[in-house]
Formats: sequence, C-alpha cells, structure tokens
Amino acid sequence: MGFDISLVWAVIIFAGVMMYVVTDGFDLGIGLLFPFVPNRAERDLMMNSVAPVWDGNETWLVLGGAGLLAAFPRAYAILLSALYLPLIFMLLGLIFRGVAFEFRFKANDRERPIWDIAFVAGSLLASFFQGVALGAYIDGVKVNGDAFAGGALDWVKPFALFCGLGVVAIYALLGATWLIMKTEHTLQRTMIGMARRLAWLVLAAITIVSIWTPIAHPHIAQRWFTLPNLLWFCPVPLLVLLSVYALRRSLSHTPHAGPFLCALALMFLGYTGLAISIWPNIVPPSLSIWDAAGPLQSQGFTLLGTLFIIPFILGYTTWSYYVFRGKVHPGEHYH
Repeated sequence: MGFDISLVWAVIIFAGVMMYVVTDGFDLGIGLLFPFVPNRAERDLMMNSVAPVWDGNETWLVLGGAGLLAAFPRAYAILLSALYLPLIFMLLGLIFRGVAFEFRFKANDRERPIWDIAFVAGSLLASFFQGVALGAYIDGVKVNGDAFAGGALDWVKPFALFCGLGVVAIYALLGATWLIMKTEHTLQRTMIGMARRLAWLVLAAITIVSIWTPIAHPHIAQRWFTLPNLLWFCPVPLLVLLSVYALRRSLSHTPHAGPFLCALALMFLGYTGLAISIWPNIVPPSLSIWDAAGPLQSQGFTLLGTLFIIPFILGYTTWSYYVFRGKVHPGEHYH
C-alpha cells in the first residue's frame, strides 16, 4: 500500500479512545457529583440529562479495544495481561453504573437509595481504574519478547494511583460543566460552584503529572525539553493555562456551553500531551506501533470494515445529541 497503514490505525485508535473519554467522561462525572446533590428531584435531572445518550458512549471504547486487537495483536496481548485487574475493576464499575441507570428509574422510594449508591460507586470505580490503567501504561510495561514479563500487581504504584485520582477530578469537571449547559436555576448554580473548585484541582493534577512524568522517565524529558522539540511542544502547557483561565472566566458570566467546551479543551490537551510523551510507542517504553503491528493483509481488511462503520457511529451519535439538545426540565422522564 502507498501509505503507512499502522500509522492510520494508531490515529483511529487514538481518536476512538479520545471520543470515549469525552463522551463517557461527563456521564461518569455526573455519578461522581451525586453525593454533593442530595435533592432527589435534582438527582433525577442529572440522570435525565444523559439518559438518552449514555449507553451509546461505550461504542467508542469497543472500537478502541477491537482496533487494538485487529491492528496491533502483540500490543493487545501485552497490555491486557499487564492491566488485567484494573480493566476488570473498570468494567465492573461500568456494569454497576449501567444497571443503576436502568433500575433507579423503576425503583420505589425504599429501593432508590440503593441504586443511587450503586450509581455513585460504579462511576467512581470506573473513573478511578481508568486513570490507574492510564498511569500504569505511561509508567511502562515490562516485556520479554512477545509477552508481558511483570506481575499481576505491577500497576499498584504511586504514579498510577495518582493518575486515578486525576481522572476522577477531570471527569467530575466534565460532569459539572455538562450540567451547567443542560440545567437551570439551583442545580446550575451548584454546578458552577463545583466547577470553580474542580478547575483548580484539575490544573494541579495536570501540573503534578507533567512534572512527575519527565522526572521519572528521562526519555520523556528528552522528548519534551530538547531543541527543537521544546519550541514545537511549548504551546501545549500554555494552552492548558489558557483553557483554565477561559473556563474560570466563562463561569463568571451567564454560562451555557462555554465551560463545557473549555473542559473538553483541557481533556484534549492532556490527551495530546500523553501522545507526545509516548510516541511512537504503543507499549511504553520501547515497543513501537510498527513493531507491534499485525500482518499487513489483516490490517488492511479490518481497516476497510472500520472505515465503513465509523461514519455510522458518528452519524447516530451526532443525531442523538442533536435530538436531545437543550435544557432538561423537571417532569421530563427517561423511559
């Protein structure tokens, strides 16, 4: 073929995981914010704001995982072995969250608090272990040939656990800014106050990770802080500061979509920083996308199917968000 098919697949997987983080991040964030909103009617509004769209968001996670298996089977085998436990915990959280979504609306007054707890616990479990898996991935995976050479608990490290807390913070910020866009009155004012505090928390988490990573990994420090890379990459931290400033400023006026867009910008910049740090490796610190690539014929065949299905995913996702655009009001129910 006349183009680098492994690079195309890397972009597709990167974009798919990014779309999952964006779309599922804010509805996981709503679960994280539940304990700070004790009013039942406001909790109903929070869930109704994402009820029509939440179950389609995991499509992007499936696309990323299936793409990794199809295009980079060696990386898939290594990463799944290295991150088996945090990914299992993440999936358990997603299951709890999904079941709570469906059962809470049908529960009576006595049972509803149980499903509220399941919704919060599932959201926290999924968010935290997504961050833990990300931190363990950045920290590097021990590889011997084509196999994972570490232990089952290699991910239990301070950096990975801190990344888990950082992802909880950014998802909570996404959830708060989503609710600012989708709700009104008391709940919106509550979320504005939450977003102001969470913005500083997210900035602190990004700063700590940005300092910790190059200190712990000299090859990442070389990537960021040697010329001419420094000149190319220095806009990233500057844009992070600008996004936080814009977020805080948008909260001071009559906010609508502005805070949510700024939170998405923060998420995208953090994700871009990750890509810069590990490129071109798909299994840090040393297994590149070309070393992990599957057979060319397999990559080409699955790419054709993927390019066929992606427009449909984008189409129904865009249509669902368009249909359920606007504010959510009391008395509107999810069936």
